[in-house]
Amino acid sequence: MNSTSTSNIISYLLAVLTVAAFVATVVLLQSSSFDISSFEPYQNLITTGIYNTILVSIITLLGSLILGFIFYLLSVSKVKYLVALTDVFTEIIYGTPLLVLIIVMAFLIGPAFNNYNRNLLGITGLIVYMTPYMKNVYKSAIASIGEEQYLAMDLFGFTSYQKYRYIIIPQVVRILMPPMMNNFSLIIKGSALLNVLSYTELFYAIRVAQSKTFAFVEGYVLMWVLYLLITIPLSQFTKWIERKWAL
Repeated sequence: MNSTSTSNIISYLLAVLTVAAFVATVVLLQSSSFDISSFEPYQNLITTGIYNTILVSIITLLGSLILGFIFYLLSVSKVKYLVALTDVFTEIIYGTPLLVLIIVMAFLIGPAFNNYNRNLLGITGLIVYMTPYMKNVYKSAIASIGEEQYLAMDLFGFTSYQKYRYIIIPQVVRILMPPMMNNFSLIIKGSALLNVLSYTELFYAIRVAQSKTFAFVEGYVLMWVLYLLITIPLSQFTKWIERKWAL
């Protein structure tokens, strides 16, 4: 290990210790004593919350990937109405807070179609919210393939299958992965808003446990740490992909 690597490791350790010291100071300054053991009886509830948070996030990621690709195709359509419809939809979503969209989906749009499954409607709201962002990811990835590459493929007589299998898809996937993983991290954090529908994700599970134990400080610290345990490895994985594929 060279001196630069050692210096980097020491720097990061000091940074982590600084943040930990700040959190410890905040906890010690609270008027009540800190006792995390009061949450032990609610381990199953919190575990269910973690599981549901990850499950909902994966479903939202897959759903928004599919819907985002459909909207990308509509945005490059030769039919002007479809292009305009995509633009209007994108602007509406960009101008709507996620919490508002979830509430509108669960309490306004769903009931209008005789659907009162609040959990399903909340997840649908998440998918709809992420769709324009995924559309833009596809747009950037596919735009990265230059016109000269298409000309080269035609020059060498590539079939449509060979173009997509050996040239287009490998390049698109390499560019698609980092922003897609970033969006996945956003989805995990955004899923906390499903607590307004009483869906048992991590935020809601901790809040229920807090209401039983009245250990609010411990609950907020536990909630914060658990979210970081989910999102930080994901963030590091994204950085690893970027380094691995040299994007």
